[in-house]
Amino acid sequence: MKISEVRVKLVSNKDDRLKAFCSVTMDNEFVVRDIKIIEGGGGYFVAMPSRKMSDHCEKCGGKNHLRAKYCNNCGSSLHENRAKKDFKGRMKLHADIAHPINAECRKRIQDRVISAFKEELEKSKQPGYKPVDLDEADDDVPEIVS
Repeated sequence: MKISEVRVKLVSNKDDRLKAFCSVTMDNEFVVRDIKIIEGGGGYFVAMPSRKMSDHCEKCGGKNHLRAKYCNNCGSSLHENRAKKDFKGRMKLHADIAHPINAECRKRIQDRVISAFKEELEKSKQPGYKPVDLDEADDDVPEIVS
């Protein structure tokens, strides 16, 4: 797999750990969007796109986020600590949508994304800087009509 393009959209909130969103194109054929660049204690790292985990109300079957105390559908009280625990004993509240299978792939992606992030940071300091538009349509992808 070759990373053919990385687009970085800087986040303007300077006090937050979230520094940017990016999209990564692989082999000029496949795009993963909503990858986050986060500033941690050991420097920048990449967080893959994820979704909030949920479960269903025992009373009505309504879908609820795992931290919800009451059902969004019927209002019934929900049990606490419904989330499964990870290997460190922490509640697992999010699941990756896309992620690398091994450490080597994760390192390749992270190194390339962090490098593109630092380049975008430098560009942002130049006069006339225009931020990248991650929602820009790809010109060569045909629109699918049902």
